[in-house]
Amino acid sequence: MKLKVYRSNFAPKSPKGDFLNPDVAASKSPLGDLGAKPGSRTTLGALYIFCFLFLFNLSPGIAQHTLRGLVREKTTRVPVDGGSVYLKGSRNIFMTDSLGQFTIPNLKTGTYQLQFFSLNHKPFKTELTVRADTTLDISLESSEKTLREVTVTAQQGSFGMTRLREVEGTAIFAAKKSEVILPDNLVANLATNNARQVYARVAGLNIWENDGGGLQLSIGGRGLDPNRTSNFNVRQNGYDISADALGYPESYYTPPTEALKRIKIVRGAASLQYGTQFGGLLNFEMRQPVTDRTVEVTSRQTVGSFGFFNSFNSVSGTAKKLSYYAFFQYKRADGWRPNSHFDSKTLYADLHYQLTEEAKIGLEVTHMDYLAQQPGGLSDDMFRADPRQSNRERNWFKVDWNLFNVHYDWKVNRRSDINLIAFGVVASRYSLGFRPNRVATVDNESFERDLIAGDFRNWGFEGRFLNRYKLGQKDGVFLVGTRFYHGFNHSRQGVGPTGKSADFTFIEPDQLTSSDYRFPNRNVSLFAENVLFLNSKVSITPGLRYEHIRTTADGFYGNVVRDLAGNIIDITKTQEKRINPRGFLIAGIGLSYKPSAQLEAYGNISQNYRSITFSDMRISNPSAVIDPNLQDERGFSADVGVRGEKNEVLNYDLSLFALNYGNRIGEVQFYDENDRVLRKRTNIGRALIVGLESYGEVELLRLLKTQPDRWGWSVFGNLALIRSRYVNSQIPGVEGNEVEFVPAVNLKSGMRWGYRNLKASFQFTYLTDQFSDATNAVDGGFSGVVGRIPAYHIMDFSLSWNYRWLKLEGSVNNLTNEFYYTRRATGYPGPGILPSDGRAFFLTVGVKW
Repeated sequence: MKLKVYRSNFAPKSPKGDFLNPDVAASKSPLGDLGAKPGSRTTLGALYIFCFLFLFNLSPGIAQHTLRGLVREKTTRVPVDGGSVYLKGSRNIFMTDSLGQFTIPNLKTGTYQLQFFSLNHKPFKTELTVRADTTLDISLESSEKTLREVTVTAQQGSFGMTRLREVEGTAIFAAKKSEVILPDNLVANLATNNARQVYARVAGLNIWENDGGGLQLSIGGRGLDPNRTSNFNVRQNGYDISADALGYPESYYTPPTEALKRIKIVRGAASLQYGTQFGGLLNFEMRQPVTDRTVEVTSRQTVGSFGFFNSFNSVSGTAKKLSYYAFFQYKRADGWRPNSHFDSKTLYADLHYQLTEEAKIGLEVTHMDYLAQQPGGLSDDMFRADPRQSNRERNWFKVDWNLFNVHYDWKVNRRSDINLIAFGVVASRYSLGFRPNRVATVDNESFERDLIAGDFRNWGFEGRFLNRYKLGQKDGVFLVGTRFYHGFNHSRQGVGPTGKSADFTFIEPDQLTSSDYRFPNRNVSLFAENVLFLNSKVSITPGLRYEHIRTTADGFYGNVVRDLAGNIIDITKTQEKRINPRGFLIAGIGLSYKPSAQLEAYGNISQNYRSITFSDMRISNPSAVIDPNLQDERGFSADVGVRGEKNEVLNYDLSLFALNYGNRIGEVQFYDENDRVLRKRTNIGRALIVGLESYGEVELLRLLKTQPDRWGWSVFGNLALIRSRYVNSQIPGVEGNEVEFVPAVNLKSGMRWGYRNLKASFQFTYLTDQFSDATNAVDGGFSGVVGRIPAYHIMDFSLSWNYRWLKLEGSVNNLTNEFYYTRRATGYPGPGILPSDGRAFFLTVGVKW
């Protein structure tokens, strides 16, 4: 990269840059007319404009400057036409004209970060201080030539979290509450997918800790059930990865954090583009192929407490028009509690082919499988006596997950982009075990085990068209898209074999199957959003989404009645076929006010919707009863806040939110005819959840302006204060209660230190009490499935050191060895209390060449 800077106190001042109409912007720029012939009308007009602006710039009190530049290819010195120039923190993207020139007007004195992008060229980032009108000479390197690696010291996102730009690719995020996690900027235990550390900077998230290996991610927030992140639309590189986005929206697959470039989270307003969920969007962006070499190999090996071992190995590169990235991960552990062993394998391959300068096609394939032994849940008394105990050695869980994706990206012209995605899921999950309602019951190898099998065959298509336009003097961005989704879930439940082995075979399936259902689901969606920039500071973003959903349940449920000796005395089967088509329109709108490049005030409101899942309705659970008349959930979510960043010193987001949750599905305790305490899953009523979410991170040494080049010290805080209540319910004793899964105080804070290549981090996590059901039961009784989840606090410490191709990492999770739990499981992997892991140590050795 080559950068030359020229300054002049009396350089001519250009008109306002136009990133949405580069041809107009070029014609307005004095630099854009340098190629005109002498004496032409264009030249005379440019001369008059030049003289006027020259005299105007002589006026006293003007404190704004103009930045001009010339962008050329480094080797050929040919001007780069149609390149993008992004001023960090600004909503505008400026374009280079046919002479490679660009103009950015109205800059105040200060330090700015610029990023340059162009097809077939490597991106370039730089930082400069503007005190007067300035001219740049930029040289971009061709991406088709193998070059040495270049380290840029002033990179975007030195913080562990940033946020999405208003328009990225073919998606609009203007005025939405968004968070972007950058794993490369974290000093954390990435090998175990430790969600407590990875998502520490995302305000208000409630995280369930299911296992010590991070096999499944379970996060919620604002009163949403964290179970397998089922209230978010979970995607990988923009396509669905859950079991069934309509009928069974649970995510059994979580990509390794070591393979991720970014994790994007957009709260409830994401429903307009990515579905109707109350939670919003969670999108895992995998690492992309390296462009400056043919082969790059990375290998990371981790060992830890309780038999933990993780091996992550990747290869990446670019050869002419073909780019690739692939990894393989193997993970195993014995677990903190007995009967907690697991083995996991994940394989991923990504191929990109550059068809033309404007179009590329890609193929992605993902495979993940694991087998996990599950130690079962505990009652409150058992947890108090010994949280590490386990009385289940015959409970198993097996997952086989396969994802496929083909995508096509076409830059139609400077203003328009098209993205097409076709995707599929071929997957299965099996759970096998002894799970009585009384969790203290001693297991016996002769007892039959309950077996649940789910097979998923889903496929879909999504197309997006994004256009940048000009309406009079106003700039705008219009997005329109469509989605077709076909989901198929074959769910069976029945009697499994005796013994201890992981044998997922039904016993006498024709007689003893509790249920056998097929759930074909179809969904057709149309969505549109538009960003209209009313002026350089204010934008408004309305949006609409139409959904047509057709869910079907076709099968039977049965009941096996036994005498006291266990002999079968009656078997009943009930055939059932239910079809439920419906269509609806949801809407949303957002408003953004950006008085400067580093400060924004935003607000949005969006309707939300969540359909019932037939598969949940027909799963038999010894400690639960499901209401057959469940209704779909409807409501809305709203945010208003202020966010910004200050010269890589301060990063913050402070917001208020409200979530109106109508027809909320939840669980309440009741007594059956035998005076047993059971749970009933039904529509509880309308819940209102409001609160404050805040995040801030400060580079202390930069703030104090005493930072030596070799040192770094930053602190962050993430605090959510939430009030939740059921404001209306037909169930006695519920109205006025707190909503389940909502701690009133949710705090995560920490520090990060650095000296040269040595970095360390410390994190503190604290959550207050929360309830697990709508009746706000305190004691879980003999089942342990309902009751209070007591407040807990956790501390974690991590350390990393790197030198050229070598990197060493170490971490201590749960530094003070606290005994706590985040979840009371209603079924697998319980039922009952699931204790979280105690103190554990980990060491990673990584190499890259």
